Amino acid sequence: MKAPARLGLYGFGLVAVFAVCFFGARAIIPDTAAASWTERAAASAHGTGHGEEMSAPVMSGLSTTQDGYQLVDLSAPSAVGQDGTLSFRLTGPDGLGVTGYEVSHEKELHLVVVRTDGARFRHVHPVAGTDGSWTIPWRWEAAGSYRIYADFVPTDLGRQVTLTGSLPVAGDFVPRPPVADAATAVVGDHGVTVTGSLVAGVESALSFDISHDGRPVTNLEPYLGAFGHLVALREGDLGYLHVHPIGVPGDGSTQSGPRVEFLATAPTAGKYLLYLDFQIDGQVRTAEFVVTAVSATAADHSAALSTSEPGTGHSGH
Repeated sequence: MKAPARLGLYGFGLVAVFAVCFFGARAIIPDTAAASWTERAAASAHGTGHGEEMSAPVMSGLSTTQDGYQLVDLSAPSAVGQDGTLSFRLTGPDGLGVTGYEVSHEKELHLVVVRTDGARFRHVHPVAGTDGSWTIPWRWEAAGSYRIYADFVPTDLGRQVTLTGSLPVAGDFVPRPPVADAATAVVGDHGVTVTGSLVAGVESALSFDISHDGRPVTNLEPYLGAFGHLVALREGDLGYLHVHPIGVPGDGSTQSGPRVEFLATAPTAGKYLLYLDFQIDGQVRTAEFVVTAVSATAADHSAALSTSEPGTGHSGH
């Protein structure tokens, strides 16, 4: 057989082998696994070219485990109207109860409880036991499925950990209707407005202006080491977003109202539920908002449009 013919048959054989391997692999390997491999390969391919991998902000509060720490033995009253105790235990990488914590925002542990439709938000501080356990008196006021978040800094790790668990509550369940974006909230005789925008993967500033009967407040009281405390949850999976206040009381520049500012980094585009706690006259109030984080591409496009002259599509310079 002549050389060109042999090469042609060889090439045809390679194509046949590739086809068999490809379709055979699809029959054995789930599409989800293949997609995961593809995403990881794409991330590697779009690296910096200096051996650095791409990194994106990580959403916490999606698992009972993180960094070897685990939330176990979660329990609470099982039905609406029952008085009881909400309790759980935290264990470390060694399997033993966690007993060493760093103080973060004036507390060793922050407990956030919210129904899976975003309603019934509560931010409380249980009491620690000697074996890694935490307890707090508890009573449910509405039925549904609830998520709890234990937010803490183990001394041995030195950085924040957020673990989550779920609790079902029996009773007549009345779901909250879907909520649209809301930049204003009314809490009793106080009004709160949020300004700023969330951009996925970019640190963004959010400002909250608080008023009382229409007049700006100037008597905010320190709460958890700041003039406000903000919790953000991603709609859908209720991933927990760490948000940091800008300035602290007594630093010489941070005022006690009417504005409280925060920095947040949303890992992905989409809706986020915001819960702002602030304290006046010894009472903590919670204002709720819904904001949509946009992709960095959409934000760049919007910024470009805002700097263009009307009707020209060109820069105003």
